[in-house]
Amino acid sequence: MPLDIPGFAYAATVAAGGILGYVKSNSIPSLGAGLLFGSLLGFGAYQTTQDPNNYGMLLGTSAALGGIMGYRFYNSGKVMPAGVITVISTAMVVRLLVRHFSPSLTGTKHQ
Repeated sequence: MPLDIPGFAYAATVAAGGILGYVKSNSIPSLGAGLLFGSLLGFGAYQTTQDPNNYGMLLGTSAALGGIMGYRFYNSGKVMPAGVITVISTAMVVRLLVRHFSPSLTGTKHQ
């Protein structure tokens, strides 16, 4: 079972972004959202590490976070943090969809 390093890195980045938002702006919503989404993403990365076919939590959370931050980026035009998280979330969704539709790339078999 290979460790899902990109998944754990993404989770840590989201959690650290929430902490940074709290430290810089004293924003409790940033802290709460960052830790909540970071924890869900970390759990999803753990599940993917245990079973490469079990990526539903990681995919769903990445898509939700990408949608929320994409909406914020569209309304505000601010690259940090909304634009960056949108790009990273989109990259993670694409990574997981490629894994799903191209099982030969990962060596796993999907049902």
